[in-house]
Amino acid sequence: MNNLHTLRPVAIVGTSRIPFCRSGTAYADLTNLDMLSTALQGLVNQYQLQGKLVDEVVAGAVTTHAKDFNLAREAVLSTDLSPLTPGITLQQACGTSLQAAFGIAAKIACGQIESGIAAGSDSTSDAPIVFSRRFSQRLIQLSRAKTLQQKLAAFKKFSFGELAPVAPAITEPRTGLSMGEHCELMAKEWGISREEQDLLAQASHNRAEAAYNRCFYDELLTPCAGVLRDNNLRYDLTSERLERLKPAFDRSETGTLTAGNSTPLTDGAAAIMLASEEWAEANNLPILARLTHMETAAVDYVGGEGLLMAPTVAVANMLCKAELTLQSFSHYEIHEAFAAQVLCTLKAWESEEYCQNRLGMQNALGSIDRSKMNQVGSSLALGHPFAATGARIAGTLAKQLNDAGGGRGLISICTAGGMGVAAILEK
Repeated sequence: MNNLHTLRPVAIVGTSRIPFCRSGTAYADLTNLDMLSTALQGLVNQYQLQGKLVDEVVAGAVTTHAKDFNLAREAVLSTDLSPLTPGITLQQACGTSLQAAFGIAAKIACGQIESGIAAGSDSTSDAPIVFSRRFSQRLIQLSRAKTLQQKLAAFKKFSFGELAPVAPAITEPRTGLSMGEHCELMAKEWGISREEQDLLAQASHNRAEAAYNRCFYDELLTPCAGVLRDNNLRYDLTSERLERLKPAFDRSETGTLTAGNSTPLTDGAAAIMLASEEWAEANNLPILARLTHMETAAVDYVGGEGLLMAPTVAVANMLCKAELTLQSFSHYEIHEAFAAQVLCTLKAWESEEYCQNRLGMQNALGSIDRSKMNQVGSSLALGHPFAATGARIAGTLAKQLNDAGGGRGLISICTAGGMGVAAILEK
């Protein structure tokens, strides 16, 4: 094993995702396993990995069934990768697949492994519907009963109301508020207008459309269920179309978040492959970019901080360790969970008071050149299958840097639970 004090470069050598689709549309009959397996097989086919033993596949999903406790391993066994490839299932809300990449990268850097695939899948079309806790307990008691008397006792004081299904919660358990409701609070705190949000959403769709028109996404997409393109993308989207939409979370006159400037519920899967540069060369794989820095952070949203503000902290901490400024990048990939979240983040970095008091910095991080942000569209246009977004963004950024022949890119992703993940890629 290499000396643990001599860290090796970590390369992103491949990326694949299926087109993202709005919940209840083209992938309504597919499971997380179906989609994840297809994204992984896309990597296998594109980079000739048939029969290849990869050191680790780390993947996960946010909306899952109990049967998917071993999702990553089952997905591996559904592909042409060597069946000796281990599969590790991991979950960190919307940061799942990027966090998976962090663990793989750390192991590659210190010489523990040579290769790995980070991936994520999510289907809100196939959300688990369960019985009430009381009825579930009765069924468990019934399964353990040995006599007729014990079986009858399991249903003592039973009421038919217990049979009502419990839909998956879309709210934060600690506050009872949805992510959209939390983001509305952030928008009000930071003074983010509806017009600003709609403009950012329009730019995301317009840029994604332009990227499709110049065939940027052709190499990234693996067809799935007959779908060739992300079906959330709105072509020729105008500000007038966005202005007609009503607020979706705060339905009063003060509400600013709409279905147009918020990501839709989305089904999809994405994967990226990481490796040491020696392994990449030995297997004739391209080095699209290097993953050089990684950071995870959390905020006290229960205590009053904005639920989706943790990326401000993660990025600040990472820049300090990397000895870089916020302006040191040719590309910025900031996950568009909501247009308001992106705008709150940018405004916080520009605020001297916030950067000093919350981030512990001497000065504000400052502004970025927005023409360098989400240059090929992002989540508002393409969709947001929770666990897949990190791998989509990392793979997209790696391709942009490779196509440009150089540069440095910043990734910033907010997640449920008041957390954020950030990374730096370099070519």
